[in-house]
Amino acid sequence: MITEEHEVAVLGAPQTSGAVTSTVVNIRSETVVPDHVVWSLFNTLFFNPCCLGFVAFAYSVKSRDRKMVGDVIGAKSYASTAKCLNIWALVLGLLVIIAVVTAVVIFVSNMYRVYIPVYSGSHQ
Repeated sequence: MITEEHEVAVLGAPQTSGAVTSTVVNIRSETVVPDHVVWSLFNTLFFNPCCLGFVAFAYSVKSRDRKMVGDVIGAKSYASTAKCLNIWALVLGLLVIIAVVTAVVIFVSNMYRVYIPVYSGSHQ
């Protein structure tokens, strides 16, 4: 008998006072799917031309629901649609704001040009 086997035979099984417990850790290797809910909510409240922000918010919520169920492919699909709608809502919202500001500036400058009298210095 080898000395190591002899030592194991003499020592016997480990003596424990309680039951042996084991812990199993399940590590999920799924990828993180961004659902863009915060961005969609921001666009719904501030940049909502043609209700694109609201529709993006609906797709973001659907993406979050699919992610909670475990359907990663469905969640990615809804998240991609929500991202595109958010981009369009943001771009169109900024264009509308720029157009309104430009129109107001042009209107105000034309209004002052028309209503401010120009004095030539001689009165009759």
